[in-house]
Amino acid sequence: MAMTMSSKHGTLIVVVGPTGSGKTSLSVELARHYSAPIISTDSRQFYRGMAIGTAQPTAEELAAAKHYFIADREPEDDYNCGKYESDALALLDKLFAENEYVVAVGGSGLYIQALCSGMDALPEANEELRKELTTRLNNEGLAPLAEELRHLDPEYAATADMQNPSRVMRALEVCITSGRPYSEQRHGKTAERSFDIIKIGVDMPRDILYDRINRRVDMMVTYGLVEEARTMLPRRELNALQTVGYREMFDYFDGKITVDEAIELIKRNSRRYAKRQMTWFRRDTEIVWFAPDKLNDIIEHIDNRAK
Repeated sequence: MAMTMSSKHGTLIVVVGPTGSGKTSLSVELARHYSAPIISTDSRQFYRGMAIGTAQPTAEELAAAKHYFIADREPEDDYNCGKYESDALALLDKLFAENEYVVAVGGSGLYIQALCSGMDALPEANEELRKELTTRLNNEGLAPLAEELRHLDPEYAATADMQNPSRVMRALEVCITSGRPYSEQRHGKTAERSFDIIKIGVDMPRDILYDRINRRVDMMVTYGLVEEARTMLPRRELNALQTVGYREMFDYFDGKITVDEAIELIKRNSRRYAKRQMTWFRRDTEIVWFAPDKLNDIIEHIDNRAK
């Protein structure tokens, strides 16, 4: 194994890619090879009680390497990119004191950005305003909120994923709380890190990815997704539950659609989410892309970069 020659304190191997691409399995293999712990950058996997719907690592995967930021908080906890950045950097200081490598894995672009290059200082989330926006989302749908954001910040709305409820609501929070457009407060400055970063992307032909996503949703249902979502029904207005897999099941529980329709919508919305993830990651020129089964090639690339 190559030794890191950098003056920095260690090397963070960042594994990214769309949902269903095999990131978790690859991260475990890399963690085994480098005797490294794993930190999650998946904002959907932070919460307890959502293991199936968010595809948290299996018990076997969790046992193969020490994991952090997996099911370590309640859905009621107000957690965001800024808090994650602070918590993750503090954790990495401790991990790099004992490990040459740490593996970070996930598909949440903003959280990966926070970890690798920092977030702009934005207003803290307003709990009452968030509850109000979430209630509006559940009662009126996303369209009115998106239209309000277009009015308050047309520049951000022109480039943002306006189908993502969390992104729309957070931007609205900033606009309403600060009285200024969200886009004016995002400077995109890269923060200095005390560790080296090597970014690995997991990629495959779209038809293969979409088939994997469809089969994974079927597996989730077999493992108890419907029952898990039902336990979350009393918490449906929480921000943590505004995500694919739960919203569709809540509509089924409300009698708006059948269970089969809910499953098909989860597959469709997961595929759309994967497409948006790839659009985000393709903009990052630091990511080097590999097929998920090219472990030896990935290790060779990491070793060459770390020399």
